[in-house]
Amino acid sequence: MILPIYGYGQPVLKKVAQDISSDYPALDELIVNMWETMYNAHGVGLAGPQVGLALRIFLIDTEQVKEDEKLDLGFKKVFLNAEILEEEGTAWSYEEGCLSIPDIRGEVERLPTIKIRYQDEHFTWFEETYSGLNARVIQHEYDHIEGVLFTEKLKPLKKRLIKKKLELIRTGQIVSDYKMRFASRVV
Repeated sequence: MILPIYGYGQPVLKKVAQDISSDYPALDELIVNMWETMYNAHGVGLAGPQVGLALRIFLIDTEQVKEDEKLDLGFKKVFLNAEILEEEGTAWSYEEGCLSIPDIRGEVERLPTIKIRYQDEHFTWFEETYSGLNARVIQHEYDHIEGVLFTEKLKPLKKRLIKKKLELIRTGQIVSDYKMRFASRVV
């Protein structure tokens, strides 16, 4: 089932998400729905807050853009209760976008290598290192479960330039290719 993606201005996008436990009801169904929602919106990642749940869950599929982005290795995974343990390297800029903030993109600086600890959908713990675009996608989705949006990491001039567009998203005065839920709807 395709879920509505919560747009900029929804309070859940600014909350630090809570851990998800193994007794969470219908977790398998939620994961299936999140994959379907992400693919329907042509995304490479989706986090719990983006579907209205302040839970520490996000999923990523960089396999689908491996060739376009010239990645040596893409991956498709579910991350539960993630914690970034380390970030290192020289910061690099890359243009990011977000399903919760349609039609807005901007250069975001991030460190290129991360070490992350997380559980998979079977609640098995992993500690892994990622770099390059794979690390960036994880950092972007991880920010969602920490209540941070990529627009907060933009340079001041870019923030001023997108202010009106953000207000249009917040008030639902945009047309999206996928189902969305807005903070308020202007009629």
